[in-house]
Amino acid sequence: MMSSFLVALRSGIKSTTYVFWKEMRGVFHDQGIFIFFILVPLLYPLLYSYIYSREVLHEVPVVVVDMDRSTLSRDYLRRVDATPDVDIVAQCADMEEARMALKLNEAYGVIFISETFSRSIAMGEQASVTLFCDMGSLLYYKAIVLSNTSVSLAMNKEIKIQRSGASTAEQGELAAYPIEYEEVALFNPATGFASFLLPAVLILLLQQTMLLGVGMSAGSMREGNKFRDLIPMNRHYDGTLRILFGKGLCYFVIYLLVSVYVLCAVPRMFNLLQLSDPLTLLGFIIPYLLACVFFSLTASVVIKNRETCMLMFVFTSVPLLFISGISWPGASIAPFWRIVSYAFPSTFGINGFVKINSMGASLWEVQFEYVGLWIQCAVYFVLSFFVYRWQVIQSRKHLVKEYRRLKRAAMQNTDA
Repeated sequence: MMSSFLVALRSGIKSTTYVFWKEMRGVFHDQGIFIFFILVPLLYPLLYSYIYSREVLHEVPVVVVDMDRSTLSRDYLRRVDATPDVDIVAQCADMEEARMALKLNEAYGVIFISETFSRSIAMGEQASVTLFCDMGSLLYYKAIVLSNTSVSLAMNKEIKIQRSGASTAEQGELAAYPIEYEEVALFNPATGFASFLLPAVLILLLQQTMLLGVGMSAGSMREGNKFRDLIPMNRHYDGTLRILFGKGLCYFVIYLLVSVYVLCAVPRMFNLLQLSDPLTLLGFIIPYLLACVFFSLTASVVIKNRETCMLMFVFTSVPLLFISGISWPGASIAPFWRIVSYAFPSTFGINGFVKINSMGASLWEVQFEYVGLWIQCAVYFVLSFFVYRWQVIQSRKHLVKEYRRLKRAAMQNTDA
């Protein structure tokens, strides 16, 4: 009994090792798989990080339509122009000229001051400044609105102090602002775009490139098989667990190394926020990669040729980013789409990684995401086992059929 067990164990290890090296060889010899597994994770994070490395926009060009032309309006515009986020590039005679500047991309916003601006303030009435922003990018809107808001608040404070009738500057301050407030941006002090979005993009990149690479590998396997089966006619591919462990170990090893580069080296190159503990990050990435591996193996069964994976999986990247709860607030996502998002490892991976990397959370504090990834890992392992078991059975049937055909052909040749 023990001897047969050892023989079976030795055979299983040998077959698993064979499948592992077969997959590893395919990764580095197939240009398409190599691009998805190695080149895209190496180059795409650098490109994305470089594009958004400035974090925030400064000196956004705007034009002004000042119908008041008073000392107060000029003071307001001077202060806005002095802020780091806005640069007043031109004074326009009317709104038509300002619209033309926007149309020609000479400016991304218009500051309109009406002719009653200073008169309203002098009479104790409320005055207004109207902003028109190019909404092609929310970063332009953010820079223009925040600059004008900060200037208007500062001028409001000065006007209140002047009209308070206070005998001292301290009394004027209290009259203008009885309650002092301070705004603190937690976990993203610069309120930068890269610190907000890049961690989510990087963790999603691991899932999507693995999904595409495994799908292309499955398509290549079918195209090279006479019966279009996912399992080749090879004695080492006779056991389901051997196939899963061999393939899974190959993808896991590659992406564990890729993860170190994508999640640790790239943010450090571009000085992005990193508050994660290395052991905590490693403990979280392991179930994430395992869930991605078995999710990719399960999904790859539907791939019939190499190009199919591009048509089926590439378009899912943006929707998965939206329903993860990072790009769009999770509390505002419809319950149906929230449930759908739990089917993808990226949802738990993005939320957990952002908390660990940007907020310094521990595994206990990301318990929901951490447990969710292990559950996904178990579920997709079982699913991949059954779908690959079915593929092994189909391959055996085709192998038996081919054997019988060759046997009949050999008998006919003998009779002849």
